Order: sequence, then C-alpha cells, then structure tokens
Amino acid sequence: MSIAPHPFDALMNITARPPAVFVRGEGSFLWDDTGKRYLDFVQGWAVNCLGHSPPVIAEALARQAKLLFTPSPAFFNATSLKLAKALVDQSCFDQVFFTNSGAEANEGAIKLARKFGALYRNGAYEMITFDGGFHGRTLATMSASGKKAFEPLFEPKVPGFSKARLNDLASVERLINEKTVAVMLEPIQGEAGVWPATDQFLRDLRQLTKERGLLLIVDEIQTGMGRTGKLFHYEHVGIEPDIMTLGKGIGGGVPLAALMATQAASCFEHGDQGGTFNGNPLMCAAGIAVLQSVSEPGFLKSVAELGLYLEGELHRISARHGLGEVRGRGLLLALDLRVPIAGSIVTQAFEQGVLLNAPQPDALRFMPALNVTREEITAMINCLDAILTKAGAARRVA
Repeated sequence: MSIAPHPFDALMNITARPPAVFVRGEGSFLWDDTGKRYLDFVQGWAVNCLGHSPPVIAEALARQAKLLFTPSPAFFNATSLKLAKALVDQSCFDQVFFTNSGAEANEGAIKLARKFGALYRNGAYEMITFDGGFHGRTLATMSASGKKAFEPLFEPKVPGFSKARLNDLASVERLINEKTVAVMLEPIQGEAGVWPATDQFLRDLRQLTKERGLLLIVDEIQTGMGRTGKLFHYEHVGIEPDIMTLGKGIGGGVPLAALMATQAASCFEHGDQGGTFNGNPLMCAAGIAVLQSVSEPGFLKSVAELGLYLEGELHRISARHGLGEVRGRGLLLALDLRVPIAGSIVTQAFEQGVLLNAPQPDALRFMPALNVTREEITAMINCLDAILTKAGAARRVA
C-alpha cells in the first residue's frame, strides 16, 4: 500500500520553509492552521505595506471585481489610467508601464535603456550596476544583480553588465565607455543586508550620468511607496532620475509593479513591450488604495517617526549586547550582528511567534508594515532582546 504524499510535496522545493501553514492575516499578525499567532516584521519582504489583509485594499478589490477583471492590455481601462496619472502627479516621471512583479519592471527598465541606446547613443547597450545589488530573478535581472550566489547559476548569463562598488564614484567612472548607456542601482541594497547609498553619492552619480549622457535608473522596488519616510527614496536626495521601478509595496500584497520614465527616456515603440496581465484593473485598484493611503496627511511623517523609534531601539539592543551598526532608513533597517548567528535568531524568534528576516548570516532585516504600532515594535524588540540575552549567556558558559 503506497503512502500518500505530504501536501508540501506538491510544491517545488525551492527554499527552506518552516512547517507552519499560514491561513489568516490581519495588520501586523499572521495565524497558522493550528491557531498560533505570529508578529510579522517581514511582511512578505516589504510587500504588505499596510499590513495583512487591510480593509482598504480588500474593499477596493471587491468593488473592482464586480466591475471588470481585465479587458486585455490592447485596450485602455479606467483604473490603470487613474493609477498612472496619480503616480505621475506625485513623481518626477511622465509615463508608466505596469507590470506584475518587480523583476518584470526591472527587465523593462533594462530593455528601455537598451532601446534608448539604440536610438540615441550609437547602439550603446551596457549598464553599470553594483556589487551587492539585487534586481530580480529573470536571466537579465540576475545578470544585472551583484549577488555572489547568482554567479554560477544558469550560465550563460545575459551580457552587458559591469559592476561598480556602492558609494565609490571613481569605480563607476572607470567602467564608463562608448558602449555604456545607463547606471542602475537600489538606493538601499536590501538583499545584501540593507546597505544604503549615501545621499552625496546619489547626487554625485546623478551629476556624473548627466555629464556623460547616461540614464540613471533607480530600483525602488523595496524603498518606494513610503518605506523610507517619503513616497520615493530619491526625494530624500533632491535628484530626479530618468527611470524608476516600483514593486512590492505598490500593490500592498497583490502582484503589481511599475516601470516609470521621463518623457525623454520613454522611447518604446509599438511592439517593443507588453504583457498579458499588465495594467489589469483588478491589481491597479489595489495600487490606487495603497497610494491614497500612504498619501494621507501625516502618514509618511508617522512612518519616519516609527522608523526613528525602531532605529533607536535597535541601537539600544546593539549597545546592550555588543553588536554592530544599525543601517537603513525609515522602516527598512538592519542590525549588524557581527557574528553569523542571524539564522539561529530567526528560528528562535519563529518558535516564539515573531517573524524576522536574515538577508545575510550576520545581519537581521526589519520590514514591518508602515502602520506598525510602537507597541508592536516593543514586543518584537523584547523578543529579540531575550534571544540575544540567552545567546550571550550560552557563549559565556562555553
């Protein structure tokens, strides 16, 4: 008699997952199928910017679902037009192309830059990206990424990407040649462990790219939509990029992303770009709800204040336990543990009902909902403090 396969076996085994099965979420909390509650400081890797199952998004989806799912991207639809206009009105960009994921938006940015090079820079197609950068998991975006683990995978990669060092303008200048068309970076490298580009570096990079006639592309998939205390991170710096990509938070939990460009950089011709589900009104309805929520008076000010509170608490924890720096901005922060214990901390926190993320073996990343409360931050800090205290005691005994 054959043994029935475990339900987990039906999914491809592409990552290590704990055995819990989540069935419900509300705000900063998730519940598994045993009824256990978890305080979530991962939020789908900064996806659920308004928390789990926020009523404003659920209601927007329900209303739109009764009207129209999608008429095909061969036609205009009112919801995508409304979201596109709102994004343009609140940014330095002139046009939007909606996609289903951040990787797809970045793929579009790469294609747009290469089209620009073909039209205006004698066929230039190479892009300068950065060590430690992460832009997605398509072949082109993996090639653009500076993630070491990607280097041996799925060869041959897409050619045309050279890697500079973050916050080192000279390393960028050395890579520029007649084939270069653009420089692309995350304002804060999330997957690498929350390593920010300095404001001055971003200003200098904007000046350099203007002087050399290159496009500047900012990947704001993780930093955009209020995550750092302003709607878009580039606003902190006082620059205007040529192209920006958005994802994660723009949909508040549903698959929505965007490629945005200035009029000068927006050079796609008919047939160059497309996608079956791109700009469908169901997902765009969620995007409108998110944008309206984060644009409400006082919302971004609250994000900045909560970010400072979380940052201060992490500094306190670091000083108490002899740990390293706190990096990031707003509600995208990391704690440097100095030693490779992040995985163990994540496991112990999970057992205690707190979800944390270890982007690197020696760092923890914090990406709570933008409307997280101080009480929820305190609860997470108390859990982390207890785990670190226990770890310190264990090391002293050893």
